[in-house]
Amino acid sequence: MKKNMGQIDKSIRGILAAIIAILYFTNVISGTVALVLGVIAVIFFITSFISFCPLYAPFGISTRSKKINDK
Repeated sequence: MKKNMGQIDKSIRGILAAIIAILYFTNVISGTVALVLGVIAVIFFITSFISFCPLYAPFGISTRSKKINDK
């Protein structure tokens, strides 16, 4: 599994996951919306933690910066 997420992408996903968690725990969202957004938040957290987005892979997308010594 080759990393394909850059630092900004990871940060945005982490912030969105945190916002969804805050909305859930403050009872701003509930029911089906909370369930769907909760699943999305967990996916965002996991993908930002491992720096790999499975949806980017088939399309060859990478938000990771290219460095001279990066292989």
